[in-house]
Amino acid sequence: MPTSNFPASGKRRNLLIATAGAAAATLLSPMRALAQGYPERPITFICPWPAGGTADQSMRALCQVASRTLGQAIAVENKVGASGMIGTKAMASAKADGYTIGQIPISVTRFSQLGTLQLDPLKDLTYLARTSGQTFGIATPADSRFKSLQEVVAFAKANPGKLTYAHAGIGGATHVGMEEFAMAAGIQFNHVPYKGGAEALQAVLGGHVDLLADSSSWAPHVEAGKLKLLATWGERRTARFKDAPTLKELGYNVVVDAPNGIGAPKGMDPAIAKKLRDAFRIAVASPEFKQVADRIDAPVLYLDGPDYEKYVAGIYQKETVLIDRLKLKELMKS
Repeated sequence: MPTSNFPASGKRRNLLIATAGAAAATLLSPMRALAQGYPERPITFICPWPAGGTADQSMRALCQVASRTLGQAIAVENKVGASGMIGTKAMASAKADGYTIGQIPISVTRFSQLGTLQLDPLKDLTYLARTSGQTFGIATPADSRFKSLQEVVAFAKANPGKLTYAHAGIGGATHVGMEEFAMAAGIQFNHVPYKGGAEALQAVLGGHVDLLADSSSWAPHVEAGKLKLLATWGERRTARFKDAPTLKELGYNVVVDAPNGIGAPKGMDPAIAKKLRDAFRIAVASPEFKQVADRIDAPVLYLDGPDYEKYVAGIYQKETVLIDRLKLKELMKS
């Protein structure tokens, strides 16, 4: 007696489907096993900034906590140069096996469009977590004639292009942020680029430049009474410098916090990416990271990988407009 109502051809068809499914499962099983066993050896984390700097400090704190969650060491390797783009390119060019990850400066959205970075941030990276921002501000020597940002704006309007400011390089966050503020205020500065924030700071302390546009390199000098902090660029005032207003509350719709993030090369196994996302989510929420973030005035701005990727896409569009309005491509060539 037949045990099925299906004809013989139907049985063969079902057998073929079952065989194909088993074959696919066999092919996928090594990938699944790889993801389940990950990580089986130490992970390399590429930081595109010098050792000891604020970005390096925050990334090392995150890696220390994430390594405990993952059960493997995370070795931080500093690959510096080209405003963070050398390290970013090295990370993006690595094998997408989860054993090379790194920091993604948000400036990839700008430098990729300027041609400094041969990489498409919307296609060539796996985004794992946005972590924290930076506290930028405008400072001037303590004995400067300017007591407030309003006085700076008034002088600049009466003397277009006469006021100078130091920044850490053409196309970087401090240069673009200051020029965005100048456009909002309807004024014109004379910008003076330096090789980094440390050189820009020394130029202002030495009285060679009127203003400093930088992240919190000015902080200890403001506390020591050598510099005056005229404004910060974040969404709200910082706890450490409560007396300094934000650009936004002064009437200029400019917010610059240049969030740092963590990513990996494109094509990573989603299961491995999920393990890394979970590990860094825990790390960002840890007291160890909060302690470092507070010390370097870095606001915690966590986003999980998918939301971080959407954020980067939005910033990319904003940078497209700014590059055109500020004529950054022409400046880079000059």
